[in-house]
Amino acid sequence: MPESTILDFYRKEMEHDRADQYTRFTVEGRTVWSTEKFFSATAALAAALEELGVRHGDRVVLIANNRPEWHVADLAILDLGAVDVPFYPNLTPEQVAYQVEDSGATVAIAEDGEQMEKLLHARERVPGLEHLIQIDGPADDDVLTLEELLGGPRGPGAENRFWERAREVRPADLATIVYTSGTTGRPKGVMLSHRNFTSNVEAFIPRVPVTAEDLALELLPLCHVFERTGGYAYMYAGCRRAYCATAVVGEVIAEVAPTGFASVPRLFEKIHATIMSRVEGAPATRRKLFAWAVDTGWKVARLRLEGSNPGPLLGLQHGLADRLVLSKIRAALGGRVRFCISGGAPLAGSLNRFFHSIGISIQEAYGLTETSPGISISGAAPGENRLGAVGKALHNLEVKLAPDGELLVRGPSVFSGYWNNPEATAEAFDEDGFFRTGDIARIDEDGFIWITDRKKDLIVTAGGKNIAPQPIENELKKSPWIDNAVLIGDRRPYVVALLSPAAEELQTWAARRGMAGRELAELLAEPAVQGLFSEAVERVNGSLARFEQIKKFRVIPMPLSVEGGHLTPTLKVKRRVVEQELAGLIEELYQ
Repeated sequence: MPESTILDFYRKEMEHDRADQYTRFTVEGRTVWSTEKFFSATAALAAALEELGVRHGDRVVLIANNRPEWHVADLAILDLGAVDVPFYPNLTPEQVAYQVEDSGATVAIAEDGEQMEKLLHARERVPGLEHLIQIDGPADDDVLTLEELLGGPRGPGAENRFWERAREVRPADLATIVYTSGTTGRPKGVMLSHRNFTSNVEAFIPRVPVTAEDLALELLPLCHVFERTGGYAYMYAGCRRAYCATAVVGEVIAEVAPTGFASVPRLFEKIHATIMSRVEGAPATRRKLFAWAVDTGWKVARLRLEGSNPGPLLGLQHGLADRLVLSKIRAALGGRVRFCISGGAPLAGSLNRFFHSIGISIQEAYGLTETSPGISISGAAPGENRLGAVGKALHNLEVKLAPDGELLVRGPSVFSGYWNNPEATAEAFDEDGFFRTGDIARIDEDGFIWITDRKKDLIVTAGGKNIAPQPIENELKKSPWIDNAVLIGDRRPYVVALLSPAAEELQTWAARRGMAGRELAELLAEPAVQGLFSEAVERVNGSLARFEQIKKFRVIPMPLSVEGGHLTPTLKVKRRVVEQELAGLIEELYQ
């Protein structure tokens, strides 16, 4: 079978001619694109970019939220043999300028005036940024609009020319430069080819039950390689697609009624916290009914994970639990979800168990930007999903453990290197050409991979004890009152924790106790509220070895956020930033 390009995957999607192939959902309403309209726009944009001088190997920046036009631009760029350089919409002007300059982009496409301002700022520093294109809204005089590019005279041959150019693109051609969000230092540009993406999709698609009949929701930023590869998988399967911004998914998901989606654990955590908050405010009888229904759901889910079916009595009980409780929870997500994939960060086992209990099977996946991204994924079939593991390695990859437990990987979806950074590229691989993931793992006797921590995040106390902070932080985040947790203790005598509060849940709790309307800082000063956090810490400490236990903690009066610089765009904590910003508070905990 010949190797594929991303454009070959798009040709598969074109086989399904639908009036509603692509739908964008916003809080204001929806916009529907047919297969024909989408292709016409894609072919026209490819022709327009060619007229602007975009050629094979040129870099084109794309900065926009999830919408059909994102994929229109992506495919048009790739059709020219050019390189798509996608940016997160929440990057600062300085971050945009750095990445534009580093990539050497000559053309940039932005969603609206707000994003275009960042590119105009970058152009002052990068005169080689020749053409700017804006998707929505009024544009400056020296900025082209997508509307005028698509409306220009192209002639009847634009669509035929699209496929002629597509045949000239090779699997080894560079498809994209994705800048890693990075928890420390400058972001690095990961170079990924068509082969990297397509080999990854073809390896993991047999484990995901997606078909041409599905409606897949693209909710993570499409510049995130996890969602982007998912989008190429949906092309491969030929299913319909819905787009929405991550910030509004809670408001539109019931209307979208997707049959499947990929997400990071934070969304699942928020859904669970919302459900549990409502349960807490319910009468005692309803709370008991909820607990019984979820417990019954888990009994059935556990059997099905093992490949068994419930007996007659448990089947009847589950039918009743589903009718009274579980189906109503699923209805909040549209009521049709068949598959969910979680990746980007560890998913707490209890959270995975809860979703299986309510009838939504989560398949946990693992990978990095540098691996396009999938290294492993839990399967949908019985016996292929062990909660807590991230599945088995994809069949076309080699994985092994270094002497210190670091997971190493080699195969066709592993990147070729970092753009303009040969030193970092050399450091990323061992002497046998295996990529160093930076994650500590174990592989069990059946081949399931279990990620235990980030290599660089390991805490080594002053007493020489090694502590993996992520599992402890994940346990802390099971509390509905804790939005984020950061453990400190490297080269220190003991472990302390900084806890970021879940503001909405605390405000709801306070309102039920006559403290509505108080500012978060004022609320956190209440002894009863501090007691909630103390209980959470004590619960976690109860399961830890003495040297791992949290000796002191502080609740910081703000949630950690991307905008505040504490989280990466993929919601990973920037430990160094937090430690530097809160250095004074940390020192107090050690006095």
